[in-house]
Amino acid sequence: MNTNRPLIIYVMGVSGVGKTTIASLLSKQLSIPYFDGDDYHSDHNIKKMAAGHPLNDEDRYHWLKNLNNLAKEYVTKNGCIIACSALKEKYRDILSDKIEKNVKWLFLNGDFELIRKRLQARKGHYMPVDLLKSQFSTLEPPVNALEVNIKNTPEEILKIVNREIFHKSEFGVAGLGVMGKSLSRNLASKGFDISIYNRYLKGVEENVAVNFKNKYPELQSAKPYQTIHDFVESLQQPRKILLMVNAGKAVDIVINELIPYLSENDTIIDGGNSHYHDTSRRIEALEKKKINYIGAGISGGEEGALYGPSIMPGGDAQAYKIISPFLESMAAKDKNGKPCCTYIGKNGSGHFTKMIHNGIEYAEMQLLAEAYHLLKSSGKNPDEIAGVFKSWKNDVPGYLLEITIDILYKKENDFWLIDKILDKAGNKGTGNWATIASAQLGVPGTMIASALFARYVSSFKETRLKMSELYSYKYSHLDIDTGELLKAYKLARIINHAQGFILLSEASENYEWNLNLSEIARIWTNGCIIRSGLMEELISILKTHENLMIHEKMIAEIKKLKKSLSLVVSESVIAGIPVPCLSEAVNFLNAYTQPNSSANLIQAQRDYFGAHTYQRTDKPEGEFYHTIWKNLSQ
Repeated sequence: MNTNRPLIIYVMGVSGVGKTTIASLLSKQLSIPYFDGDDYHSDHNIKKMAAGHPLNDEDRYHWLKNLNNLAKEYVTKNGCIIACSALKEKYRDILSDKIEKNVKWLFLNGDFELIRKRLQARKGHYMPVDLLKSQFSTLEPPVNALEVNIKNTPEEILKIVNREIFHKSEFGVAGLGVMGKSLSRNLASKGFDISIYNRYLKGVEENVAVNFKNKYPELQSAKPYQTIHDFVESLQQPRKILLMVNAGKAVDIVINELIPYLSENDTIIDGGNSHYHDTSRRIEALEKKKINYIGAGISGGEEGALYGPSIMPGGDAQAYKIISPFLESMAAKDKNGKPCCTYIGKNGSGHFTKMIHNGIEYAEMQLLAEAYHLLKSSGKNPDEIAGVFKSWKNDVPGYLLEITIDILYKKENDFWLIDKILDKAGNKGTGNWATIASAQLGVPGTMIASALFARYVSSFKETRLKMSELYSYKYSHLDIDTGELLKAYKLARIINHAQGFILLSEASENYEWNLNLSEIARIWTNGCIIRSGLMEELISILKTHENLMIHEKMIAEIKKLKKSLSLVVSESVIAGIPVPCLSEAVNFLNAYTQPNSSANLIQAQRDYFGAHTYQRTDKPEGEFYHTIWKNLSQ
């Protein structure tokens, strides 16, 4: 058997399609046990069917659970074959519960008359012919199964099964960049048979897939390709293909190359950082061709992709069911052992969620950069700053804090490497997209915007050097209290996360995505870049409060920390040290918690020059007024 894990093969279909015959032949060929599901019916069920009465869902439930338990037992052995009608999707869900990645479905199908004749010729079975119509009306054909017509002989059916299940790959990865390679190794290490593809560019990208396969032992059974046609033909139907190519036009190009070779119910998964509107457009276009498209945000970087990332898939819910065993197997696991992968919602919601993840990440990184800058301005060297951050680990544990400590300790030829890195920050666009989405939704995503524009300011290195001369800039020594800085950092992080989840909440309502914010926080507790102790706390908070700033625990924490944040920001401003995200956190908090703002003057100004009208505090809300502010006759 061409697989690295035990398989449970369910041979399904209505009575009379030959489940027992095919299952027995497969059992002999594979040298694994075969079980007839009919043998596990209760006496009650057998009597009911023999009397000509169809089973209801309650009758079937315990039967299906018994078969599921049997399958679970043989997952720990060498696998098995089970013949079972499994007529409805919900029955198949019970049969594959908790063992989805080990289950294969073989659907034997045929026309009513042929099967009726077979049943009439069959003797010694309690299933009467009259119930066949009931089974046909109950049957919900599976989409995630190998369907074989029973017009074929048993020998021909066996050949088809051998070719399609045991000699083709279960999953394909197209695009072998850093992330594509790591995800391929991840899947292969979980026992999946995969095909890997990378384009051929003479003299630039030649034999990439072959060379990659030969480099790693876990890829021993992987099939490498550099032509799209051969790659697609190597995959079991319905095909599952993960695209790991650069966002934008490249994704559309590869999709168009794939389409001629794809079939109904095949699924393409875009694992790159595509824009959510592009993802929605592609879902709609491919739906017309009856091809599934899932936009899956993947966070974790090269290491996370290899050992377990956080995955945010969005698109059609039924399409997600087809690919979930693969994505959930490769994902990181949370503290309870659940995969850090969950169905996010319809359309481009998966990529939107990843975009906001990256926006939160921008601000988290900027906050650490500002804390580093303040500590550096107090005269501390990188080792000493790393020591301060190390002392924070129990209070504010998180992946970004951990890697910042490693960065600050790193030396090159007895010199700290951080001091040799040019201070021009790059970006790949998701922070920009998140800021634009925030503006389009009318949500104050000010922390993300401040972090983004801090990067933009840093990129003007030559201008900054010139300005420092023109304005005679000198570093001011700042005796920053590390305890106060920690408190300021804690509060700014709360504000950042609050804004990020408010953005998700508003998008969910605006686009009708029905996002589960608590579940999103859960899949962000491991595998991803913004995993932290705070994120663990947010799982329970977001179950009851979409705005975490109105949760009683957070209210108490914010009140306790606000003075420290205000102090650190004011001292930084006086010293001439830029702290855009720390200062924006306190500015937002002040504005967000004030009952009366300065916006009344803004409205008056708008009405003065543009007759945009305004509402009054002494009149019912929703009534609008316009004033002639200047007496033109004067």
